[in-house]
Amino acid sequence: MRLLPRALRPRRAPLVSVVVPAYDVETYLPACLDSILASTHRALEVLVVDDGSPDRSGEIADGYAARDDRVRVVRRPNGGLGAARNTGTAAATGTYLAFADSDDVVPPTAYATLVGALEASGSDFATGSCVRWEADGLHEPPWMRRLHSPPRRGATVAEHPELLGDVFAWNKLFRRSWWDAEGLSWPEGVRYEDQPTTTRAFLAGRFDVLDEVVYHWRIRAEGTSITQQRSSLDDLRDRATTKLDSLAAVRAHGDPGVEAVFLDRVLAGDLHRYFVEVPGCGDAWWDLLRRMVADVWGDRSLTGSGLPPVHRLVGWLVQAGRRDDAAAVITWFRGLDGPAPRTALRPGEPDPAGSGVRLDVPASVLEPGSVPPSALAVRPHEA
Repeated sequence: MRLLPRALRPRRAPLVSVVVPAYDVETYLPACLDSILASTHRALEVLVVDDGSPDRSGEIADGYAARDDRVRVVRRPNGGLGAARNTGTAAATGTYLAFADSDDVVPPTAYATLVGALEASGSDFATGSCVRWEADGLHEPPWMRRLHSPPRRGATVAEHPELLGDVFAWNKLFRRSWWDAEGLSWPEGVRYEDQPTTTRAFLAGRFDVLDEVVYHWRIRAEGTSITQQRSSLDDLRDRATTKLDSLAAVRAHGDPGVEAVFLDRVLAGDLHRYFVEVPGCGDAWWDLLRRMVADVWGDRSLTGSGLPPVHRLVGWLVQAGRRDDAAAVITWFRGLDGPAPRTALRPGEPDPAGSGVRLDVPASVLEPGSVPPSALAVRPHEA
């Protein structure tokens, strides 16, 4: 039989290795694996890492491996998500590397879309948008939509430092040779392990930004996911650790503009989730929150951050050590039916944001004049 010239032969699709850690997810794992195996990009190596799971997750994975030779099961003693991802990465053989959490779902065209972008651009990794899978359907967070639109190819963090806010492992596809050359891995023994590694990836590489949705992130209604346990000391301690680790990488990168965006818009972005826990928190939790804020932001006031107005005020109160006032403001805000009220500035009253208005916090909640104008400032687009 006469062979076609090499240039005319059909090109073999590059192998994508998908690492799927599995621990206590027997309810969710089948839907996750079904979605990955239904991918329109058929050249897959799915590495299910049984992280010492106490339920039937390992047995379920074995069943998939018996039915589909694209699935392999790797076993290890329980070590947490980061360790499981690293174990799966070590066993992976694909040209490209992806990660999926075992309670989520991957849309059928996700890997084909990400591979197509990287094959065309030659970039080091690609990132797409995601939707939250909630009880009432799929919702694309507005901030994710903003980060991923318009699409970009071969971008750098100096050009788009706001992309450091795209902290997730699972909406990305990495070129394996680049991953290894950069010595990337996931932190072990700590939650929120995504941010330090994705931060280093953005700092080191060129990346493609896609506006297509490439991941469905399940929000568990029963509240068992890691990101739904913010009131615990362990959660806050791990958050502080990963923030400081990520900030160290950004500072080592040496770009003051990137560092400013990272502090004000990225690292500050999730603080409101912790501020709402201040009412009723324990002394140790409050002390740890204050220490984290001091260690990360130092003398840099959170009044200049990208937080919403009320949470900028609470941030200032946390930095000032005013626990009771912070709790009172949060409690007041929770009781409102809508946005926090604004009031017009009086003649001669400082207007640091240039909007002509400020937050109108009742005197029964916060003593008038006890905070600087910047802590009550409302920006023009927020007025």
